[in-house]
Amino acid sequence: MSIVILGVDLGKNSCSIVGVDAAGAVVVRRTMRRQTLIDYVTKLPACVVAMEACCGAHHLGRLVAAQGHQIRLMSPEYVRPYIKAQKNDDRDAEGIAEAASRPTMRFVELKSQEQLDIQTLHRVRSRLVAERTNLLNQLRAILLERGVIFPAGRRKFELDLDGMLAEGNETLSPRMRQLIGGLRTEWKELDAKIGALNDEFVQLARNDAATRRLTSIPGIGVLNATALVAAVGNASNFAKARDLGSWLGLVPRQYSTGGKSRLLGITNRGNTYLRTLLIHGARAALPSLSKSDTPMGRWLKAMIERGVHRNAVVVALANKLARIAWAALRKEIRFERGYLEATA
Repeated sequence: MSIVILGVDLGKNSCSIVGVDAAGAVVVRRTMRRQTLIDYVTKLPACVVAMEACCGAHHLGRLVAAQGHQIRLMSPEYVRPYIKAQKNDDRDAEGIAEAASRPTMRFVELKSQEQLDIQTLHRVRSRLVAERTNLLNQLRAILLERGVIFPAGRRKFELDLDGMLAEGNETLSPRMRQLIGGLRTEWKELDAKIGALNDEFVQLARNDAATRRLTSIPGIGVLNATALVAAVGNASNFAKARDLGSWLGLVPRQYSTGGKSRLLGITNRGNTYLRTLLIHGARAALPSLSKSDTPMGRWLKAMIERGVHRNAVVVALANKLARIAWAALRKEIRFERGYLEATA
C-alpha cells in the first residue's frame, strides 16, 4: 500500500479519509476521530494531504505539515464537481483526493497562526459593528413610534439622544426612559470594545513592515491593510496582480458563449469582508484622487467625464488598489502617487 494523496473530509468529531495510489485507485477508506487522524498521518510516509479550506483546516494543516507532508487546501466550490453519485463523507473524501490530483486545481495558501489571529480580530470587530448597527436601528424605531425623530448619522444621533435623556422628555414614559437608558449604556460598551480593537489594529500596523507599506496606498487604511495581510500574506499565491482582484470578486462576471463576450456585474467571489473594505476605501479616496494630476487621477477623471456610473468608478478603483497592494506585498515597495508601474 503506497498512499500518494490522502483526501480528508473534516468533521467536528469524526473525519473520513480516502487514500489513493499513483494510479488514482483507492487503497484506503476509513473513518476516524480527529486525534486518531493526526496519529495516523504521523505514521504515514510523506504524501499529499488534501482538505477543503474550512474551519479547522489551517490548524490541522500546520500539524500535518510539521510531519513532512505536503498540504493542499481547496475551496469547497472547486471540490464539488468531483463528488460522484450520492453525497456522503466517504464520497466527499474521495472527491477531495481526486480534485487535489488535478494539475489545474487552485489551492488555498496555508495560513500562519499570526494571520488567523488578525483575521479573528477582524471577525469579532465585524460582529460588534453589526450589533451596534442593530442596536441603533432598534433605538430609532422605538423613538419613532413615539414621535421622536433624529437626523441621519451616528454622531448626531448620539449627541441628540444624550441631550434628550439629560433634559427629561415627557414624551417617553418612565419605563421607556429606563429602557432607552439601558440601551444607551449598551451602545457605549460596544463603542468601547470596537475602539479597543481599532487601537489594537493600529499597533499591529505600526509593528509590521508589510502593513506599513500597504497603508502608504491611498484608500487603504489600517483596517484594510491588516485584513489584506491576514488574508493573503505576502500574496505569493497570486502569480499576477489581476489574479488578486479577480479572487476578491472585483472584476466583471462573464457569461460568454459562441465566441461572443458578455460581461455582467462584479463576480462577488472571494473574501466578502475584504472586498467591502476595499470598496469603502476606494469611495473615500475617490474625490481626492480624481483631482490629482497623476496617472491614476487622469484615469479616474477620464472615466468620470465619459459618464461612467460612480459606483462602477469606485469598484474599478478598488480593483486598482488591490493590484497596487499585490505589488507592494510581492515587491516589498511603498506606493508612490506618480509611479504608474506599481499598478501593473
